[in-house]
Amino acid sequence: MFGIVLWVLKKFAWKPILNALRDREMSIQDALLSAENARKEMEELKAGNELLLAEARLERDRILKEGKDMKVQMISQAKEEAFEEAKKIVQAAKEDIEQEKNAAILDIKVKVTELSVVIAEKILREKLGDSEEQKQLIDKLMNEIKLN
Repeated sequence: MFGIVLWVLKKFAWKPILNALRDREMSIQDALLSAENARKEMEELKAGNELLLAEARLERDRILKEGKDMKVQMISQAKEEAFEEAKKIVQAAKEDIEQEKNAAILDIKVKVTELSVVIAEKILREKLGDSEEQKQLIDKLMNEIKLN
């Protein structure tokens, strides 16, 4: 009986069971290959992401450096402009002071001249109160003018 069961199994069931096992083995191998391919793709993507991240960091560092350089340049330029503007203001102030000084000196000269004339006039009036003294002074001045 065992022989009959074995023969029936060999004749009818053995091939389908072996085919099913072979199909199952193939599907497992395909799944393993797919998993391996997926793992490789993930590693490639990870490497690509790391490369992109490194490039992004380099770009960020470059942009930050440019920003710092630009800031330093702008500060330096602003300092130079402020220095030049301060020099112009100081020069203008010096010129204004010089003009004010010259105007004050001229004003003092005019005042001294006016005072001198007033003082001379008062002295002459006092000294020349007498008409005889006036004649003598006029004669003396006329003689001096002729000599010169």
